[in-house]
Amino acid sequence: MSYINLIQRIKKGNLSSVYLLAGQEDYLIEDTLHRIVDGCLTAEEKEFNLSRYDMKEYPVEMAVEEAYTFPFMGGKRVVIIKDAYFYSTGKESAKVEHDLKKLEAYLENPAPETVFIILAPYEKLDERRKIVKLAKKNGEHLDGSALSDKELGQWVEERCREFGTTITEEASELLIQLTSANLMIMASEIKKLSIYAGEGSEITKGIVDSLTARSLEQNIFALVDGVVKQEIDKAWKIYQDLLKQKEDPLKIIALMVRQFRILYQVKQLSRQGYGQKQIASQLKLHPYVVKLTANESRRFEDGELLSLLDQLADMDYQIKTGKIDKFIAVEMFFSRRSMPVK
Repeated sequence: MSYINLIQRIKKGNLSSVYLLAGQEDYLIEDTLHRIVDGCLTAEEKEFNLSRYDMKEYPVEMAVEEAYTFPFMGGKRVVIIKDAYFYSTGKESAKVEHDLKKLEAYLENPAPETVFIILAPYEKLDERRKIVKLAKKNGEHLDGSALSDKELGQWVEERCREFGTTITEEASELLIQLTSANLMIMASEIKKLSIYAGEGSEITKGIVDSLTARSLEQNIFALVDGVVKQEIDKAWKIYQDLLKQKEDPLKIIALMVRQFRILYQVKQLSRQGYGQKQIASQLKLHPYVVKLTANESRRFEDGELLSLLDQLADMDYQIKTGKIDKFIAVEMFFSRRSMPVK
């Protein structure tokens, strides 16, 4: 089930006895977890009826036994098993032995007074395993993978709605771009933007542009964009802003190298017929970042990208060997991009 649909069910009080929260988008898993717990227990009840078990430290049968225990003072009991690596396709060595048959038995007939939450923050689940099939059959499954472009827009609208505001499509797109689709950062920014706009108001593109903090990743992306388009005034201004934020030139160079390398890799993988999601998985990037990078990479020939990488690598070497001052080196790099630095 998608995050949006699952959250709607939780808000309506439609709680399941079993939840399997899987995927690598940490924010979605954590937010869903908090909503489930808050929907089941009051602050006082959490002290007595909330239990967490790390599967790398405790056997799963301990959590199962706890799940069968009737909640203190009635109501609900919530049992969370963390890092349930036996749900993933990956192989992971652990010091703890788990009796998965007991977990299977529980999932076949979960205790009605308990909400059993399985956290499996992994890219792929082992669909062949009975514990995966049973959790999905008798409970709710969150697909906590990166949101698509459409889902990102829906997520932003839903978060604004929770703060009593609305947001224009242009403002939503800009917010996603400026935060590189980082949900944790976006959630914080939406709260700030909603407070500024006021309940019942609309968040516009101008509000987002003036109030949203640019992530370091977004600043580097914009800096590289300026270099790509030979808009050196733009690139130089961003570079100066980063220096004012106490970012070291060597770190900026390293991040530029990373961005140009990503541009090259995305270009090569796109040429080989890989889709955005496949490229994102291969390079461990957010699909939205891949989308932006793919558009940017079309401006380059392979030779130009490799030449820029060579220039930056040589600059890094000369700085670290004391042959040139790091500030002068970066100024020279910008000046070589066809336009004098201002």
